[in-house]
This record gives sequence, structure tokens and C-alpha cells, in this order.
Amino acid sequence: MKITDLLNKSAMQLNGKASNKMEAIDKLVDLMAAAGNISDKKVYKECILAREKEGTTGIGEGVAIPHAKTDVVKKAGLSVMVLPQGVDFESMDGEPAKLIFMIAAPNTEENIHLDVLGRLSILLMDDNFRRKLISAGSKEQFLSLVDQAEKEKFEEEKKEEKPRDGFRLIAVTACPTGIAHTYMAAENLENTAEEMGISIKVETDGSGGAKNVPTRKQIEEADCIIIAADKNVETARFDGKPVLFAKVADGIHKPKELIQEALSGNVPVYHSGEKQRENAGSHEDKEGAAHKIYKHLMNGVSHMLPFVIGGGILIALAFLFDNYEIDPSNFGSNLPFPAFLKSVGDAAFGFMLPILAGFIAMSIGDRPALAVGFVGGLLAKDGGSGFLGALLAGFIAGYLIVGLRKLCDKLPKSLEGIKPVLIYPLVGILAIGAIITFVVNPPVGAFNNWLTGALNSMGESSKIILGFVLGGMMSIDFGGPLNKAAYVFGTASIATGQLDIMAAVMVGGMVPPIAIALCTTFFKNRFTRKERQSGLTNYIMGLAFITEGAIPFAASDPLRVIPATAIGSAVAGALSMLFGCTLRAPHGGVFVFPVVGNPLWYVVALLAGSVVGMILLALFKKPIQEEQSLS
Repeated sequence: MKITDLLNKSAMQLNGKASNKMEAIDKLVDLMAAAGNISDKKVYKECILAREKEGTTGIGEGVAIPHAKTDVVKKAGLSVMVLPQGVDFESMDGEPAKLIFMIAAPNTEENIHLDVLGRLSILLMDDNFRRKLISAGSKEQFLSLVDQAEKEKFEEEKKEEKPRDGFRLIAVTACPTGIAHTYMAAENLENTAEEMGISIKVETDGSGGAKNVPTRKQIEEADCIIIAADKNVETARFDGKPVLFAKVADGIHKPKELIQEALSGNVPVYHSGEKQRENAGSHEDKEGAAHKIYKHLMNGVSHMLPFVIGGGILIALAFLFDNYEIDPSNFGSNLPFPAFLKSVGDAAFGFMLPILAGFIAMSIGDRPALAVGFVGGLLAKDGGSGFLGALLAGFIAGYLIVGLRKLCDKLPKSLEGIKPVLIYPLVGILAIGAIITFVVNPPVGAFNNWLTGALNSMGESSKIILGFVLGGMMSIDFGGPLNKAAYVFGTASIATGQLDIMAAVMVGGMVPPIAIALCTTFFKNRFTRKERQSGLTNYIMGLAFITEGAIPFAASDPLRVIPATAIGSAVAGALSMLFGCTLRAPHGGVFVFPVVGNPLWYVVALLAGSVVGMILLALFKKPIQEEQSLS
């Protein structure tokens, strides 16, 4: 449906004035009524305001598009105001709104307002078009400008939409664990692209492997590639294409900005392999140092987790099925079946540190660094420096190979074939062996011994504080750096026998989705219909220890959701420590509760933290007006 079909002169006001956002909305509602589009101005305005409470419709660049879909809309329509002086519309970029389109959509299965939003968003991306509209001298000129822009833009798009298996954009989403962020980013990119009328194919590089992988032809025909990932993904296939690199969080929270930038024509062409390292303007140079380190670390963690989780749960089951009274010193291996489980679990768990170091190194120095990192991680494991030593080994091995590559660039080209099979592994493994054995293991091993002793000697009050902090960290960024730092600390503590730390970490991570789900159940008037419908999903995600279920709620209302759930998680972590709960499995949620030490008190800690989070969230959030159906 064309924009000019929905807009007539009676619903337009040029050179308008409004002292604030509410006055602008009142005038736009009056214009909508004057055009005969709505039957009840009061109800329609209430729906507009309810949508604004969910988040401002000021999209930035001097534009706002308030909208509502409700039964009082007799026919789909638009009203528009041009405000040369602008009005504060709480836009995302802080710019006053000078051009405001208001959309009215009938409450039917068709999402007309989304189609119009998409068309308007595409047209209003053009700075020159916006300026022409704002300076239009008459309503006829305004309508003519819109009509001309629609014909040019959408006729051009129809020409681009060839009957082929092609997409304007290809995207890849990937998070360290490959569980939640990966798919949330993909969904937001797909939904936003659909609203904007842009074809996109999104590959999800999740824990179960890559899905929806684009073909070579689709890659060749795409205008740009978006990679929203916090770990390394396979990029050689995109050689010669414009590639936009971003964090996976940007795919969740800023999908529109990513799509707009990808189509701007300003994205640099990506070159894989040696050409990319020689390219001074590579994307890595533009990344912050902290994000690069985090990305390398998460590449190691994402490959390590299957070994940790699988092995850890098998070890925990061995203790569940064994008989402690037979031989307390051999608990876990007294009976044949538990002994089998423990031997397999120990084998898997034993790979944790070499895998961590190897894939950190590979993230930095590509495939030649993998073997060097593996050896460094194994030497750290056997030499007593443990998790911290393996962490250092991964980074040292990666940058060691980067340095070797630069040195080897000076060798004759005739020796090119022996670099990866002889020089890199021989020199790299020898160097990492010396560094880890003589430089890293002694001080880090001593630090580990001190830390283990300090944790063992902690009094009850100190452990409660530790549990409070770790539990709270699990709920600050929901799968981000703080959450991952707490989780990795918990998994590393299992190897040193600090089982109470992992218990506090997991219960802290389970609280946010459960607290939100409880709040949507018992305080319905704090949430929209769509949010309430996701309550059941959050129960399931929370019980399964998938903290990321809280992200959509935190993204839409961070100042209320994050403090409430963080306090609830911190309370649960502290109570877990107070009750002396322990956990041998690094994941699993309620499914591993049978192997928890003091399981009943662990349930009490989980319930208490969840209820505290629910109550605080209900207090922080104000009741909202019930909307009939909003985007």
C-alpha cells in the first residue's frame, strides 16, 4: 500500500508548532480524526501513548513515527506534521523531531502499520528527501515529493528483485555459547529487514552447528555481508565482498542501524587470508583492544564448554550413583557403573584447558597456532598453573605465531611450503614449552595454591559475600562479559574442588528469567500482551539455566529490569553459600538438582531469589494501560 494512498491534505499540517511531545501527539490525533480515519480520539490516543511507553517512536535524524493498531481505526491512514523548530520526541539520538508521521491501522490480521513503517523508514533514510519535505511550501508539493520518492525507490527495488535465489543481505550471527544470543540476533535482523522491505538470509552459527548456510551464488549476489558475532566464524567464503563486522549484541539491539550501514555503500571490502593481514584498514584495527581480547577468549570458551558440560555432568552422575560408604577415599569409583561414568567424565573434563588454550591461540594466529596452544594448555594443566595458566598460554601461543609469521615473511618464497608443517609447529611448540614451564607455571601455580587456600579458609560471611557478588554478576549483562566471567570462574573452581562456587553461579543465572516469568504471571498489568505471552518460555529457560531469556525484557526496560533481577540473583547466590550448597555439574539447571549438595536448601535459595526479583520488578515497573494490539 502506497504512502500517498493513506495521506490526504486534511491530515497534514505544514509549518506546525508544538511546545512538547504531548502537544504534538494531540495535534496529530486531531488531524487523524479530521481525515475520518478514527471513530474515538480518546481511545486511539491512549493506544498511541501505550506504544510510546514501550519505547519512543522517535527514530532519530529528526523523524518520529508514532503508531497504533486498534479497533477504533475505521480505515488505515496517516497524519503528518512538519515542525521547522522541532520538538523533543525522546528520540534515540537526542535530535528534536521536525517531521512526524502518525500511523493508524485497523485491528485486523494484516499488519498494515508495519508495512507503512517499513516504507517510511526506507524513504526517510535519505537526508535530501527529509530536507525537501521539511521545506515543502505547500501540501501539494509535499504529496508530490512523497509520490515521486516512492516511485523512484520502490520501482528500483522491483528491478532489483530478480526471480533468483538471491538476497540483498547475508548475515551470520554467533555467540560464545551458541544458545540464545545467536538466535535472538538472527530473529531481530530478519524481522527488521522484513519491516524495511529488504531481503536477508541469516546463518546461525549455534551450538548445534551452522544452520541456514548461504550458497556460493547467494553470497556472490548479495550487496553486503553482516557478521554479528562474538567469536570467530568462517569468513574466507566472503573474500571480495563488503563485510560489516559487529558484536552479536548489535544484532539484538541495533538491527536497523546494522542494515542501514550495510546498505550505505561505505562498508569496506573484505579480503581473507594473507591479503587481510596485509590490509591496513582491516576490521580488527577498528575494534577496541578489550573487545578483541574478549572475542579471542570467547572463541576458546565456546569450544571448551561442551567438554566441561558433558564431562562435568558425567562426573556428577558418578557421585550420584556411587556408594560413599564402601570406600570414602574412592567415592565416585567404588561401583563399576559409577567408575565408568567417572572415567569418561574425567577424560572429557581433562580436555578443558588444552581446548581453551588451543582455540584462543587459533583465534589470534589462525590454524598454525592451534597445536601450539594445545601444548601450552596441557603444560599449564600438568604444571599446576591450571585455568589461569591455560588462559595465558592461549594468548601467548597466538601472538607467538603472529610474530613467527612476520619473521618468516622475510624467508625466500621457495620455503613457503615448510612454514606450516615444520617452522611454525617446531619453533612454536618449543617456545611455548619453555615459556609455560619456566615463566608461567611457577608464579601462577603459586598464586593458584594461595587462592585455593584462601577460598578454603574463607569464613561463612566471606563466602556469603562471594556468592552475592557472583550471583549478581550473572544478571548484569545476561550472557555478556560479566556473566561469562562469573560462569568461567565457577567452572574453573570445580577443578579445584570449590563446588560451592559453581552452585552460587548457577542459581544466580537461573533467577532472572524465572523472576520475570513470575512477575508476568502475578503482576500482569506491568507488561504488554506480547510480554505476558513469553512468560511460559521464561519459566522453561530459567529452569534450564539459560539466563538469556531475560534479554528482551532487559533491552526494552534496562533501568528497571537489570537492578531487580541482579538483586534477586545476588540474594540467591548468597543464600546458596549460606546453606552450604554444592554443585559438581557446570550446567543443566533443574536437571542436575539431584547431584546438588543440600538440594532442598538450594531450591529455597532459587525460590527466594526469584521472589525477591519478582517483587522488586513489580515495584520498579509502573502499571501500563492495556493496549488492544500494538507493534
